[in-house]
Amino acid sequence: MIKIAIIGGTGVYDPRILENVREEQITTPYGVVQYKVGEFAGKAIAFIPRHGSKHSIPPHLINYRANTWAMKKIGVQNIIATTAVGSLNKEMKPGDFVIIDQFLDFTKSRVTTFYEGGERGVAHIDVTDPYCPTLRENLKLAATTKMSYISRG
Repeated sequence: MIKIAIIGGTGVYDPRILENVREEQITTPYGVVQYKVGEFAGKAIAFIPRHGSKHSIPPHLINYRANTWAMKKIGVQNIIATTAVGSLNKEMKPGDFVIIDQFLDFTKSRVTTFYEGGERGVAHIDVTDPYCPTLRENLKLAATTKMSYISRG
């Protein structure tokens, strides 16, 4: 079972970080999703390039619901999604690695829910803590360990 997925944003499009890569696709209620499956450190990982394999899908046309539905359907429990964005904090420079714990959603002109009434009903999701604290801590530990190794090297 594939429990981890990477949704690679701008700059993270190289599935060669994985070994034994194969292409798969799955049909969701929101469309077909093509993704790659490979291994990293002995674990199965799914990989989706957010803007498509040729970096040609603009942000407002990305089929987020299909991607999320597909990953849930194949058993993924943790998604690591990378993105290239700016910051209002002048201490954060281009190239810095940031693990966020909150966000402001300025999404416009696209559907932002799986629950539009009808058969699926209406749901209200608590986004007090929108990101998995365990996954965030693991990412911090991995980044700190790697940086410590590099600075000693």
